[in-house]
Amino acid sequence: MVKHMIVWSLKDGIDKDAVKAEIKKQLEDLTGKIDGLLEMKIITNGLDSSKGDLFMDSTFESVEALKVYAVHPLHVAVADGIVRPNTASRASYDYEI
Repeated sequence: MVKHMIVWSLKDGIDKDAVKAEIKKQLEDLTGKIDGLLEMKIITNGLDSSKGDLFMDSTFESVEALKVYAVHPLHVAVADGIVRPNTASRASYDYEI
């Protein structure tokens, strides 16, 4: 299995609470719709000590499943539709478990 984790910082000048809620809804909704995506959790209520606004913790069956997810039309639609337009920075970390 593979863990795929991302921390995003949102852009200034947007309704951050609304954007976080929509990103959470759309990304978590991908579970069960993309083969190999086992779990998707979006954390929106980090502590003040956090270095970002949103945290994604996802689990995939394999490295190959993560690669499929990266280009899957459902994922790309969420990334291009709500995530990328509203994020200022992104840091990711992937590892096998």
